[in-house]
Amino acid sequence: MSVKFQVNGKAVTAQAEPDTPLLWVIRDELGMTGTKFGCGAALCGACTVHLDGVPVRSCQTPLSAVAGKKVATVEGLSTNNTHPLQVAWIKHEVPQCGYCQSGQLMSAAALLRSNTNPSDGDIDAAMSGNICRCGTYPRIKAAIKDAATMMRKA
Repeated sequence: MSVKFQVNGKAVTAQAEPDTPLLWVIRDELGMTGTKFGCGAALCGACTVHLDGVPVRSCQTPLSAVAGKKVATVEGLSTNNTHPLQVAWIKHEVPQCGYCQSGQLMSAAALLRSNTNPSDGDIDAAMSGNICRCGTYPRIKAAIKDAATMMRKA
């Protein structure tokens, strides 16, 4: 099956079965390895991407669901680490092992797109589906608040 959609603003055509998880199309067919496989059951958030601006778990999103739509991956935030979230992530030394970080960044980006002044509760709610085995949650929260400040000033 041939499915046309956009990834990070670029038109792509994927050749895969309609029930193939988007994660594997992104990684294996398109060669974009920033999006990670974590649990495969949409429970950990490592595979989070945006589908028409909404965070989804790409391990459970079938290719057929993205036909004609826009997908954004962590690679789409910026090519040179200048997105406010990337700047804040580096400043606060958020990653420890780093495995969950692409999903964390994508969930945080969705939050800040709709709320540039999130409370602690807003951050907790938006990030609740993303698991960090290293426990860097305080640094994640600090980085999100810092990025929000940068975005409000821009």
